[in-house]
Amino acid sequence: MWKFLVIVLGVGWLLGQLIRYFLRSKLAKFAQHVNEVAKEEQRAKRHASAAKDEIIVDYVPQKQKEKKSHDIKGGEYVDYEEVKE
Repeated sequence: MWKFLVIVLGVGWLLGQLIRYFLRSKLAKFAQHVNEVAKEEQRAKRHASAAKDEIIVDYVPQKQKEKKSHDIKGGEYVDYEEVKE
């Protein structure tokens, strides 16, 4: 009798943990999908209401590392031709 009760409780607890894990992953995917749809709707609304001469920036890249002066050795090469007068 005790063994049966322990096994039933163990299996019930294990099933509860598995269901909770799968529900969390499904809810996270659903929330991500809803956020993407909302972003697309905002972007479409912004483009529709924009004036003809207005500039819309959807993506701003991060600043790239600027080259330090010690990276360039000997200066910059400039191709030229000699002109005789």
